[in-house]
Amino acid sequence: MNVFLVFAVVALIHGSYATLLIKGPTEPVLEGERITLECQYSDSELNISQVHFEVFSKYIQSWRPVSQRSWCFHSMQVEETADSLFLSIPYAGRYYEGPYRCVSDAENVTVEDKSSLPLDFKVHYMGELSLSRLGYSSYLGMPEELKVRLGDEVVVQCSASSSEEPNYFWNKDGDDWILPSSKLTLKKVNAMDGGRYTCMAEHPSVESLSKKRTISITVLPEDAPWYASSNGQLVLMTSAAAVSLLVLILSMSVFLCRRAKQAKTSKGPIDDRSQKKPIYKTSVESLPSISGDKQPLV
Repeated sequence: MNVFLVFAVVALIHGSYATLLIKGPTEPVLEGERITLECQYSDSELNISQVHFEVFSKYIQSWRPVSQRSWCFHSMQVEETADSLFLSIPYAGRYYEGPYRCVSDAENVTVEDKSSLPLDFKVHYMGELSLSRLGYSSYLGMPEELKVRLGDEVVVQCSASSSEEPNYFWNKDGDDWILPSSKLTLKKVNAMDGGRYTCMAEHPSVESLSKKRTISITVLPEDAPWYASSNGQLVLMTSAAAVSLLVLILSMSVFLCRRAKQAKTSKGPIDDRSQKKPIYKTSVESLPSISGDKQPLV
């Protein structure tokens, strides 16, 4: 907020006589679109070749020159004509948001020729909708068909990443009601609660940005086994994964123990032949000696 306040003050002081101008998009910018910014003098004899683009960094809270760099294979290009300087951004991403301005490198220029007013634009986007059941890990995902038992409580949360907080709505196929909320709550479900439910998210500023996702809720009869519901299937899957992991750990432990035991029993005593029979002077295995003793050395 302080940054934009500074920009507004500069605009009041500088806007009435600025001759270095910057032009850009006049409509909301959507992610993936191409953006072109233009710098030019409205009433000056200065050369446009001595002008460069700058962008305000929100991280370091200062202006820095715009260089021709590449983000994910999308290169920013700067082109110069006789009286204009253009900056082309082929793929608008949220990291390309402004503010931008034009700045002159010429010496001894007046204030109106030194820099332009800031041009700010926001890149609007909306990701895919994500559904999650309250009380369950979102990493397990949400099935397209949710099977519940009579009397269960169902709470489904709808969410999406967006440049602005979306407006969420829930509705049921065949009914005319609309729930303006990101959360769908069904308490003590009965057979009439079964059906297809759709969540729709709308961007508050860009009407064309909207997403929807549908799930089917099936209410099981009273005599249905517990493992027929989505909760029961989740318990079975979790239990099977835990048992498989336990079997793997036990198998590896047994294998390592047997291997260590075999390595220990395979080592016998050292075969030292000198300890098994006496060594004589005339023996091939005897040691040199100057003694004439005929008795065994060992």
